[in-house]
Amino acid sequence: MLLSQDVIRREILWVKDGFGTEALPLLMEMLQYGHSHCETVILEGILDAEYYRPLFELASELFGHEIFAYYYDLTFEETLVRHQTKPNRDNFGREEMQRWWKEKDWMKIIPEKVISADMTQADTVEMIYQDITAG
Repeated sequence: MLLSQDVIRREILWVKDGFGTEALPLLMEMLQYGHSHCETVILEGILDAEYYRPLFELASELFGHEIFAYYYDLTFEETLVRHQTKPNRDNFGREEMQRWWKEKDWMKIIPEKVISADMTQADTVEMIYQDITAG
């Protein structure tokens, strides 16, 4: 089951991000549903460590050590470069991204592996594949 934070928040609910976002309770319900009914649950998105702390706590409670979490450790400038390759690149730009930017926004509840700027897409896929097949 794929839980895409942007799809749920922006396309289904049409709500803003922030403390108390209406996306949080739905993501939590969907995470619980996925845990009960699906073999694999993927929670995907740029999830602010403070806003989504209850979600991370729930994930930790439900899945324990069976969690693989990854953090893209990129500079703001590299993030802008990568944003230009996305289909939604014209929806927002540098100014909006600068307002949203949080350097080193680690979850602290769930250990995250780093995906660094020098890793290729193939390197990243291989790391995740090795993690999930070894786990």
